[in-house]
Amino acid sequence: MNNRSIKKLEADLWESADLLRAGSKLTSNQYCMPVLGLLFLRYAYSRFKMAEEEILKNRPVRNGRKMPVEAKDFAAKSALYLPQMAQYYWLVNLPENVVSLELTNVSGQMMASLGEVVNNAMELVEQQSTQLTGVLPKSYTDFSDDLLGELLRIFNNNALDEVGGDVIGRIYEYFLNKFAKNIASDDGVFFTPKSLVKMIVNILEPASGVLLDPACGSGGMFVQTGDFVHKAGLQANSSMTFYGQEKVEYNAQLCLMNMAVHGLTGVIKSGDEANSFYHDAHNLEGCCNYVMANPPFNVDKVKAESAANAGRLPFGVPKENKNKEIGNANYLWISYFYAYLNETGRAGFVMASSATDSQGSDKDIREKLVKTGHVDVMISVGNNFFYTKSLPCTLWFFDKGKADELKDKVLFIDARNYYTVVDRTLNEWSEWQLKNMNAIVWLYRGETEKYKALLEEYQSVMKEMIDEIGDDALNAIMDDLFIGGLEEAKKYLKTLRESAKKEIEVCDRKEKKQLQTSWDEKIASVEEIAEVAKEAHWLYSKFGEGTYEDIPGLCRIADIEAIESKGWSLTPGAYVGVTPVEDDGVDFAERMAQIHQELLSLQAESNKLMDTISRNMKEMGL
Repeated sequence: MNNRSIKKLEADLWESADLLRAGSKLTSNQYCMPVLGLLFLRYAYSRFKMAEEEILKNRPVRNGRKMPVEAKDFAAKSALYLPQMAQYYWLVNLPENVVSLELTNVSGQMMASLGEVVNNAMELVEQQSTQLTGVLPKSYTDFSDDLLGELLRIFNNNALDEVGGDVIGRIYEYFLNKFAKNIASDDGVFFTPKSLVKMIVNILEPASGVLLDPACGSGGMFVQTGDFVHKAGLQANSSMTFYGQEKVEYNAQLCLMNMAVHGLTGVIKSGDEANSFYHDAHNLEGCCNYVMANPPFNVDKVKAESAANAGRLPFGVPKENKNKEIGNANYLWISYFYAYLNETGRAGFVMASSATDSQGSDKDIREKLVKTGHVDVMISVGNNFFYTKSLPCTLWFFDKGKADELKDKVLFIDARNYYTVVDRTLNEWSEWQLKNMNAIVWLYRGETEKYKALLEEYQSVMKEMIDEIGDDALNAIMDDLFIGGLEEAKKYLKTLRESAKKEIEVCDRKEKKQLQTSWDEKIASVEEIAEVAKEAHWLYSKFGEGTYEDIPGLCRIADIEAIESKGWSLTPGAYVGVTPVEDDGVDFAERMAQIHQELLSLQAESNKLMDTISRNMKEMGL
C-alpha cells in the first residue's frame, strides 16, 4: 500500500468515525479517548496475531497437539497477550443480544451491554501491562450498542491488517491530530504539530541514552524519537529510556496509549507531582542525553519561592512581582531544559517568539546562557503552525557537546516564509522542507556527507516517481534536476492539463467520470514530482554541492560578540536580515504614475456609479 493509499485510508476512517459522532449526543471530548482506545485495541490485536503466527511456527508438540501459547511468549515478541474476550475479532463478531451469552467481567459480574463488554476488554488488556494500568478508557457504556458496534466494524477494516502495526500507529496519530483541532484542550498544548516535533528530533539526532520531556502532552516527542531511532537500525526500547511529566491526567493517558501503539515503553508521571515548576519528578537534573518539549507559553502566577526551592535554575530565578509570583514562566522552562542536560546533552524545544528578545531578568538569564557557548541553533517559525492558535514561535536548540570550532557560534535560521499551506488556518513543513532545513544545520556542523546523501536521495526518489508514471518525456527533469528540473516539471504539468481538458471535453458522456479520475490521478502524481523538484532546486540554488553560506533572509552563523552587539537577542531576524528583492526592470516613478492614474480612474467610476444609484432611489421614492 503506497503513501497515497494510506492517506486515503486515514481520511476514510476519520470521516466514518466522525459521522457517527455527529449523529450521537457525544462531544468531541467525550468521543476522543474511547475512539483512540478502540484504535489501540485494534493495533494490539494486529500485533497479537502477527506474534501468535510466529510463535506457533516452532511450537513444541505433545500428544499430537501444539502446546498452547502463553503470555510470556508474547512478551518476548514485544506484543501484548490478549485473552479471547479482549481480542478485536471476537468483539466485532458478538451477536446483537449480548445478554444471551451470559458473559461475566473480570469482577465476576454479568454484562448486559456491548459497552460493558468493551470496558471489560480494556480491563483485561491492562492486566497484561503495568504501563497501561488505569490508562485505557472504560466509558463505553456512554455509547449506545448500535454506535459502538458500528465503530468496531469501521476499525475492522481488512486494509489495517495489510498495512501492519506501524501504519496503525500513523492512523492513531492522524486521529489524535484531528481531535486536537476539535477539542483545543489546554489551548491546544496537548498535541504538538508533527512537523515541529520532527524538526526537533531531526536536529537533535537521538541515538541512545535518556530522553526527558517535562511537558509531554500526548507523547509526540517520544513517538518521533522512536521512529528516528528505528530508521537508524536500532531498537528504541533498548537504546533509549523515555521519561515524561504531564500535569493533566487526561493528556498523560493519551501519551501512554500513543507510546503503546508505537511499541514504546516509558515512565510517565502525571498529576500534582508532575508539575514541572515545582517538581523534578524523575530526579534527572544533569542526567539527560536529550531534552525535548513544547511547554505552555507565557504561564503566569508561578510561586517564586516554590520554584526557587525546586531548583534546576543554573542562571538564577526570574524576577518576581509584588505578589511574590513569576509573571512569565518562559525562562523557568528554558532554565530547566538546560539544567537537565548531562555534560554532552542536547535539548530542543518550542518557545514563544517573545522569549528571544524579552528584557529585564530574562535578558540577564539569556546573556548567561549565551556565554556558556551551548546555544546551538535558533529557528523562527511563522504563524499558523498550531491547530488552535496562530501566533509564531521559535525552536531553540542547546548542545553541551558542541565541537570546539562551534563553541562560541550560533546558527540562526529565519523560516517564517518557508512552509507549506495545509488550509486557511494551518501551515506545516513538508517532508522535503524538513530535510532541507536539516541540511542547513548539517552544513553548519561541517557534516557535508549528510548533505550530499540528501542530494542523492532527491535523485533516487525522483527517478522512482518518474519510473512509476512511465512517461519518457519526464526524463528531461532528471537531466538537470537541481537547476532546470523545476521548470521542466512545470512545463510538463501544463501540457498534461491541456491534454486532459481536450480529451475530457470530446469524450463520450458515459466515460467522462472515469476518464476525469484517471487524468486527476496522473496530474496529482506529476504535481508531487514538481513539489520534489521545487525543494531540490531551493536547496541546491543556495548551497550547491555542499558549501555553507550565510543567506540573507534565511540563515547566518553569528558569534558571541555579534550577539552581544544585538543586546543578547536570540531573534533570528535580527541576524539574517531580509531577502534581497530582485529588480524586475520596472521604473519606480513610471509605475507609481500608472498606479495613480488607475486609482483616479477607479474613483471616477465609483462616483459615477454612486450618482446612478442615488437617481434610481429617488425615482423609486426612497
